[in-house]
Parts: sequence; C-alpha cells; structure tokens
Amino acid sequence: MHDLGMTTEGQVKKITLGVIGAGETGTPLLQQLLSAPFVEVVGVADLNLELPGIDLARQHGVPVTRNFIEIAEQGNRVDIIIDMTGSRKVRDDLRRFMQFSGNLHTVIVHERVALLMLSLCAGKYVETRHGEQAY
Repeated sequence: MHDLGMTTEGQVKKITLGVIGAGETGTPLLQQLLSAPFVEVVGVADLNLELPGIDLARQHGVPVTRNFIEIAEQGNRVDIIIDMTGSRKVRDDLRRFMQFSGNLHTVIVHERVALLMLSLCAGKYVETRHGEQAY
C-alpha cells in the first residue's frame, strides 16, 4: 500500500497551479502556496509586474507574466488556476479560453473559494477589496 502523499518512487506528489492576480488579495494566498511542499506554482499573472506578489514569485523562480492566458496555455500541466482578480472580464476570458482549448483537466478556482480557504487557515474571515463578485 502506498502513502497517499507519495509517488511510487517516494517523491512528494505535487499539485500544479497558476495564480492570476498578485495584489492585496493574491499575495497572501501566494505566500501560503509557495510554502507548501506539495504545491508547485507554475506561473503568476498580473497586469502590474511591480506588485509584491510578482516579486515573491520571482524570488521563488516562478515565471511571471502580464498575460494570464499564458498560464492557461500550459494545458494539462496545470491542475488548478486560481483567479484572484475579482475581474469579470478575466473570468469570462479565462472560461472562454478553457472551453475552446478542450482542456478538461484544469480546474478554475474563483476568488471566493480561495478566500474561503484563506479564511479557514487564518481562523477568521479574510476581507477582499474587490467586494462581492458574481461568478
């Protein structure tokens, strides 16, 4: 019987993911993700490449881009894409790209779900400056 957290070669299994949005909301999440040994962040996207989350990604050798579609273009290599932007246009464009790419592997996680996870880890509700967003 195998340990559920290990491959047959004894290596830690990793969840690969990309983060869209490296500002006030995305940076705390990125800090958590980069510290988890079972997570491999394969890309971080934001229009502003001067944000703290972008600097953090660079410090960890994670590729950064202004074009979030570059993360989605990695296809099945990415298990999860977390959209932390709070932008309807980003959500719509990302959904559209994923639909037409035929990628049935990658899961898109909405900012509200990520905030729930951050809140659970913090033991209190984590606020976002984006406000309530419909998905």
